[in-house]
Amino acid sequence: MSEFWLISAPGDQENLQALERMNTVTSKSNLSYNTKFSIPDFKVGTLDSLVGLSDELGKLDTFAESLIKRMAQSVVEVMEDAKGKVPENLLANGGLKEKMKYLKIDLTSFVTHFEWDMAKYPAKQPLVSVVDTLAKQLAQIETDLKSRTAAYNTLKTNLENLEKKSMGNLFTRTLSDIVSKEDFVLDSEYLITLLVIVPKPSYTQWQKTYESLSDMVVPRSTKLIAEDNEGGLFTVTLFRKVIEDFKTKAKENKFTVREFYYDEKEIKREREEMSRLLSDKKQQYQTSCVALKKGSSTFLDHKVKGPLLRWLKVNFSEAFIAWIHLKALRVFVESVLRYGLPVNFQAVLLQPHKKSSTKRLREVLNSVFRHLDQVAAASILDASVEIPGLQLNNQDYFPYVYFHIDLSLLD
Repeated sequence: MSEFWLISAPGDQENLQALERMNTVTSKSNLSYNTKFSIPDFKVGTLDSLVGLSDELGKLDTFAESLIKRMAQSVVEVMEDAKGKVPENLLANGGLKEKMKYLKIDLTSFVTHFEWDMAKYPAKQPLVSVVDTLAKQLAQIETDLKSRTAAYNTLKTNLENLEKKSMGNLFTRTLSDIVSKEDFVLDSEYLITLLVIVPKPSYTQWQKTYESLSDMVVPRSTKLIAEDNEGGLFTVTLFRKVIEDFKTKAKENKFTVREFYYDEKEIKREREEMSRLLSDKKQQYQTSCVALKKGSSTFLDHKVKGPLLRWLKVNFSEAFIAWIHLKALRVFVESVLRYGLPVNFQAVLLQPHKKSSTKRLREVLNSVFRHLDQVAAASILDASVEIPGLQLNNQDYFPYVYFHIDLSLLD
């Protein structure tokens, strides 16, 4: 499962024994895989400041989770032609150990091997400063995400609009990819070539009558240059002075003159625009093979991405790492508020083995830690019991500190 439960209990002897009991029961019953979750000692400050931080961290946690889900979805959208490769672009930096520092690892491994990044978020700083650093980092990533995805969506929309023009019927679609210079009489003071849409059942009638629809139509000047399911696009050359008369007579015979005049520069511009947009869109996610130098050796990196995907990959990792640090901070703050000073608690990460075992796992935890808060433990069994002074839904409150981590980011 991609679900984790991050809990904490006081670090005294009685509760460390309770944690051991929990590990024994969950292991024997195959309910979850449990590991210690290391959190550094922070400068606590006042309890009043911790209460304010608790609220702020809750909002930041929600914001960070929403942000990484949006980024994951953006990766899916950018990789529309290679969705099978999406997971390999949703990774986190390997961690702080030297041998893993430059590796990208899956999100589950990052969470289960979590280490606090002292360089980026110094634990010696006041908690407020650490939270402020995380908040500013996430806010900047969101700002950049909005601007980059807006530019990409504009590009995508422009391309889709051009593609729609080339996919309609002969009445609406662009003709720049159909016609050629040779189909028209150009640069003539007297003659002009028109394009006429003729229903398929009327091909024979067109061939017999087009020369007589008006005066001054050039004989044998018609040619079929394109077809769709409903009809064909024919050329016809005539004198400019009879254009309106010819259009009227054509309409009476259910032939439609398409308003189109051959402009080589405009057609070239439209073709180049389509080509440019296709190229720009592809470059947002295309993979290339480039030579990179590492030390004295040169090697090939086959995973250099287009600019948007490369940005998403790097900043998804940054946002995800920040999110897990926020979870660690929430456990620290709530543990101090719940269990008091001096700071003494043990955090544990539980990974339920399967969805069907989560109810039983919750029962085990509530039983093992029931002594921490008898009123809360009782209220879990009896929803009518209120917890004095606690403004939370009873379903979200447990005798132990608890936070949920869900890595199903694309669901």
